[in-house]
Amino acid sequence: MTRTDITIAGIHGKMPRIHSSAFIAPGCRIIGDVEIGPDASIWYNCVIRADVNRIVIGARTNIQDGTVVHCDSPKQGSPEGFPTIIGEDVLIGHMAMVHGCILEPGAFVGLGSIIMDGCVIESQGMLAAGAMLTAGKRIGARELWVGRPAKHMRDLDEAALAGNKLGVEMYVENGRAHKLANSIG
Repeated sequence: MTRTDITIAGIHGKMPRIHSSAFIAPGCRIIGDVEIGPDASIWYNCVIRADVNRIVIGARTNIQDGTVVHCDSPKQGSPEGFPTIIGEDVLIGHMAMVHGCILEPGAFVGLGSIIMDGCVIESQGMLAAGAMLTAGKRIGARELWVGRPAKHMRDLDEAALAGNKLGVEMYVENGRAHKLANSIG
């Protein structure tokens, strides 16, 4: 079956590399030097564009509907630029903007939030819905940051961390169901 509702395209001699168990929803645009790991899910109408640097998306990570993931090119003062490196078991909510940053394993990005160049969200760190993490900021492990610009609000308790882990598991299962229903790889 040929699908015309998904774009998987190369640029500058680089093609996306997508694990066979990943779910790529209709409407997605995946371009350039992108690597997507096992059981990851890229939901409806996401754009993952690695035309000026690379993007890595780890195993079991989900990128929810309408999210844009990009990177930043090398330039004076930043010879490596800012690739976007997303670890395993990361939750990224609907309509987020993720740009030139590092999301360590188990990080959480709330819906409608913005992460700018050079930012890091450490393992199990959380950026709240609608928040904006300005360039170069770092959210520590198990910290919750909120607001525009985002600031540390509190540390996350075990219940919040357990909820995030459950969310990852739910999205892996839901991605498998959608993949089967849509007959796409």
